[in-house]
Amino acid sequence: MQTHLPVNFLETLMQQHSQEFESILQNRNNWNVQIIYTQINRDKNNVPHFQEYYFNVDTNRYFYPASTVKMPVAFLALEKLHQLNLPAVNVNTTLITDSSAPQQTFVFTQPTAIDSRPTIANYIKQIFLVSDNDAFNRLYEFLGQKTILQQLQQKGYPNAIIRHRLEVNLTDEQNRLTNACSFYDTSGQLLWHQPAQYNDGPLPNLQVYLGKGYYQNHQLINAPFNFSQKNRLYLQDLTHILRSVLFPQSVLPAARFDITEADRQFLLHWMSAYPHESNYPYYDTAHYWDAYCKFLLFGSEKGSLPSNIRIFNKVGDAYGFLTDVAYIIDTKNNIEFMLSATILCNSKGIFNSNDYDYETIGYPFMKNIGKIVYEYELKRKRPYPPNLSDFILQYQNQ
Repeated sequence: MQTHLPVNFLETLMQQHSQEFESILQNRNNWNVQIIYTQINRDKNNVPHFQEYYFNVDTNRYFYPASTVKMPVAFLALEKLHQLNLPAVNVNTTLITDSSAPQQTFVFTQPTAIDSRPTIANYIKQIFLVSDNDAFNRLYEFLGQKTILQQLQQKGYPNAIIRHRLEVNLTDEQNRLTNACSFYDTSGQLLWHQPAQYNDGPLPNLQVYLGKGYYQNHQLINAPFNFSQKNRLYLQDLTHILRSVLFPQSVLPAARFDITEADRQFLLHWMSAYPHESNYPYYDTAHYWDAYCKFLLFGSEKGSLPSNIRIFNKVGDAYGFLTDVAYIIDTKNNIEFMLSATILCNSKGIFNSNDYDYETIGYPFMKNIGKIVYEYELKRKRPYPPNLSDFILQYQNQ
């Protein structure tokens, strides 16, 4: 079913828009630009067939995945919940996170939830709506470091490394230990308890040093920044992890997440919803606009987005790395495609500086690459138009 394009399709496409992409093409390696475009063609039975096209993708070229690691952890949290198989425990059951060591923190309430109860559902909403770091950390603790690594390896991602919490200053050893946590019913009765977990297995040293300097305790250190004990997810792996939930029948059974169809619908909803479409948590549109977590096609564009376009995705930005992994549909023009991209927006080569080129390099690149692929898709002839009804959802505020 694939309409095979030249292997250098993305490069040729960018060359045809030299005004927007000349600097990208010239600096592809210094800026660590990597792109994967997945063309989707349906057959007469509406079964999707996938063909991937790469630009500068190199697994030996490290990029920090930042918040994109939250996507597989959200999927794994629902999988664990399903496999617990406890009738009284679901995504809306109260999850209390304890503190099992001095450096850890606990959660007994969640002010952004409808009734102030911390739940798996509320954490996942926050992860996809605004990329909340604390929500990710709580799911990381619910799963445990060893479980995350083992489950991703078993699903066919042996090089995926999610080994630390986000936006908290903990050592590698401290990230091995995850908090005890418990589910309670609304009357306060204990339903399930998980003791603190410790990963005593080996963790790799990535031997990755980038840039020419970094800030530590407000002091500039003139040496490359050490990413050797950071998270790692290849762009190909992120693309396939997203696809496995969007189109579970398109991957081998071993690569699928063991979740229910209701779980999958929940994920589709919140991966594609905008912050203003949530009542709990509530987000002020002055600070959380529609494209707040939709970099591809829209960059940092403020205001409302077109009603005919929905993006099922996860973004990440940290240390100057900007990444988005997305499935984009246009219900008016009946098109669909996947697009994943990452770029390093750190022209000064100084990390931990909070002085990155997101606005001048990163967001324009994300907007422009999304735009030219979208415009190509608008013109592309398809053997069979896709039936996108599975991805046309109702977004009444919840």
